[in-house]
Amino acid sequence: MGMRITWLLLFLLALTGPVLTAQEHRPSETREEYEAEYQERIKKETLYGVYIPQDLTDAFIQLNKLIEADDRQKFKSLSEEEAEHRLFFSLGRWIIHNWGFYGGSRLSHFLRELGVYHPEDMARFIIITYHRNLNRKSLDVKPLVESIQEKRLQEQQEKRKDGQILHEETRVREKTEDQRD
Repeated sequence: MGMRITWLLLFLLALTGPVLTAQEHRPSETREEYEAEYQERIKKETLYGVYIPQDLTDAFIQLNKLIEADDRQKFKSLSEEEAEHRLFFSLGRWIIHNWGFYGGSRLSHFLRELGVYHPEDMARFIIITYHRNLNRKSLDVKPLVESIQEKRLQEQQEKRKDGQILHEETRVREKTEDQRD
């Protein structure tokens, strides 16, 4: 009986250990604190026990390890547009979350240096280039980055154009003594 309780306690501790560790991390309170944490994260090989690729080649190697051969073949047979759209909400979300795109990681930092800044764009970029890699096509990184940047800019402009003003305020600044003369 005592042995069963010991195993049960060990099992429960094993389940709650990662939860307690995750709860110990609190969000940054200042810009400086965030920047210091970001600088640490982009140097780490693993985040929360997950290996973070250092560049595209490493990302392709990791994806080849993670994705079964049959699934890779299905992915490869899709058109590029279909691959991007079909896998964004599954593989793309996995990549964003596990490879630390929102908080920063060495892979997200690598992608930022290429000119891809938004986490969703980073996932799309990896999906597209991985698809091209599997199909033995040129990655054409520069035109792809430019295309992603242009789409992001258009999306932002559309949101601004269609946006609704919630509150508008006009302030009157008082003149200082120097301005009164």
